[in-house]
Formats: sequence, C-alpha cells, structure tokens
Amino acid sequence: MKKQLHCAIAVAMAAAATVPWQIMNKGEGDATPQDGSWYRINNMDADDPSAPLEIEIYGEIGSWGKTAAQFLAELKAADDGKRQIVVAINSVGGEVGDGFAIHNALQRLGERVTARIDGFALSSGGVVAMGAHKVQMHDNAMLMMHNPWAWAAGDSEEFRKLADIMDQMLEGIIASFKHRPNLTVDDAELRRMINAETWLTAAEAKDMGFVDEVLSGAGSLRNSAGLRVLNRYRNMPDSVRAQVEKEPEQPTEPDVPATDDPATTDPQNSDDPDKAALAALAVAECSKAGIADHADVIIKASGLKDEAAVMAAVKQAKDVKALCVLAKQAAMAPDLIKACATVDVARGKLFDKLVANSGQVEITNHPKVDDQPAPSAKAVDPGAVYAKRRNQQTASKGAQA
Repeated sequence: MKKQLHCAIAVAMAAAATVPWQIMNKGEGDATPQDGSWYRINNMDADDPSAPLEIEIYGEIGSWGKTAAQFLAELKAADDGKRQIVVAINSVGGEVGDGFAIHNALQRLGERVTARIDGFALSSGGVVAMGAHKVQMHDNAMLMMHNPWAWAAGDSEEFRKLADIMDQMLEGIIASFKHRPNLTVDDAELRRMINAETWLTAAEAKDMGFVDEVLSGAGSLRNSAGLRVLNRYRNMPDSVRAQVEKEPEQPTEPDVPATDDPATTDPQNSDDPDKAALAALAVAECSKAGIADHADVIIKASGLKDEAAVMAAVKQAKDVKALCVLAKQAAMAPDLIKACATVDVARGKLFDKLVANSGQVEITNHPKVDDQPAPSAKAVDPGAVYAKRRNQQTASKGAQA
C-alpha cells in the first residue's frame, strides 16, 4: 500500500565530526567572530595580582575547531588558583556538550568565578553562565533557553536514538539552570520555559534567580557577532528582531590583499617573508585537502594572520566540501567555499536546497511489481474445461444405459 509523504530532508552532520550528531542552535548564519576562535583569555600577565583573569566568550561555542577541552586547557594554564575569574559572555550558544563541560569546570573553580553577560547568553551560552558562582547581567542584555535542536540523517532507528539523546541533553540543560541557588521557579515551570523558548531581560532573569546582579550600561546587543543566526528562533523579542534587521557593522580589520595580487599567492613575490611562507602553506594544505582551486579563497579568509588561521580556514573549506558531497550536492561546494561559509551555514543552505527539491515522495513497503508480467504457466481455457465436463457426463450416461 502506497502512502504520500511530504518530506523535508535534514542534512547529515559535518564530515570528520567525531560524534554521530551535533546538538546545536536552531538557526542559520555565521555566529562566529572571524578571528579563528570563539574565546579569548585576557589579562594573563597583569602587573596587579588582584586584577581578575578575564575570559571572553564572544562567539559560537565549539566552532572553528576549538573544543571545550582546548578552552579548559588554556584556562588551566592561565589560572594561578588564586585570582578572581570573570567570564564575559556575548554568545548565541553552540555545542551543548561543550557548554556542559565549561559549566561544570566553572563550578569546580568555586567562589572565584563571576559570569558577566555583556550581550547575549543564548542556548549553550546561558548554560555556561549558570555554572559561575555569581552571575551579573547588563540591563540591556538577553538570556534565552530552549530545547536542544539537531540536524541528522539516517534510518528510523537512527532517528529514535537521536530523539533519546536529545531528551537526555534536555535533562542536562534543566539541571544546569537548576544549579542556581536562588531560583524562584520550580522544575515544572523551568521545563515549560525551556520548551517554549523563553527570552529573559536582565530584570526578569534576576527576579527568577538566574542572575544575582543587574549592571547598568556598557553591555550591547548590537555588537554581538552573527545576529542573523537568530532569524529562525520563533520567540525572538521585537527589540532584538529590530537589531537583527539592521545593516551589519562594517569590520574594522586591516584590508586583506586582493586575491589577484601575485604577492598573496606566490611566496616569491611577497615583500613579507612571513606572509609568503603562510601563503605557501595555504597552497600546500589546500592541495593536500583536495581543494587546490580554492587556495586564493583560503588566503583571503585567513588574512595570512598566522598558521592557526590558515589551518582553520582550510579545515572549514574542506568540511564544507565534504558536507556537500555527503548531501549529494557537490555542485554547491565551490560557491559556499568562496563565500567563506561555515559548516553550520552550509547545513542551512543545503537544508533549504533539499527541502525545495523534495516535493512529494512515494513510500511503499512492497517490492516493485511488473504491471504486465510474463505468464509462468499455460493459461487456463474455461471453455475447454466445460467441454471436458460435458464429455465426461455424456460418457457416464451412456455407460448406465
């Protein structure tokens, strides 16, 4: 029996990922600062030992190939075990697993840690903030919680496993928010808020016990990286949406040399030996990764800042190409790489493409049957059957007479 099913095909996780699924923010767009990382550790060598160690989480957690493990290793190396630690957050979220790891690490550091929400603390960004001993929030900042969300591909069993994992992730998110000692909402209300995708102002967050102190001024939503990633959140406040629709601010970074300048692609023509070496590295790594025709894009995207920036740009392009191949949309890879699209952006574009092409799909549990199969035996002639019966009846009557 055939059934009609309108299908929206979800794109598989990025190639080279080490886990079968990624639980992430529901949205598309690049939410990561273009400097090769989503965090910075500042004030490590302060002359004043009383000055706090400041950590900035100003990007999409877990992006650029930087994991929570790397973040925590750098934090451990910078922390002397005595100084106060301030975690400044302006993030649309990111990998939930990384968010849990950072949350728990901040809890272990105890009373020395203060989280300061400068702009957005959304999704995993909020999970991280809840791990601090004290939470401050600027009066124009936003805190948001929602259910975990994922892309996946596979058979029905894979989707059942994914649903179970997401339910477990949800319990972890709930537990993280319940770690705040002064909550005024019970478990049922917290679950309702998370399921409803709830946005909170600083005053609301403080009233509910998620935040300990509201700060005046200085914070800014406008400066948050990648506002367009929020476009798919269903309950985004009008005040935030208005800022999303504004034209993005122009970057103030130094101009990157044009890609058609031989000095940027030919190490022999560069006046800067370091940049020449980095350009040569970019060309070599692109060739090794099977994206040699995109070397100019990698050079421009990395700005030839350092080896890490070059390698991050190469990995991003390689992963985007692999994702397109996995989604059977290899033709989209060149344009996405040229646009310096992240894997998450590529997923969104591929998803839109596949949904647009999906149309109606017939699903049947029966094998294909030939409408006019060749006869496997001689066909029966009803007339011959009846004639044979009449002959038998006539013969029988004659025998009785």
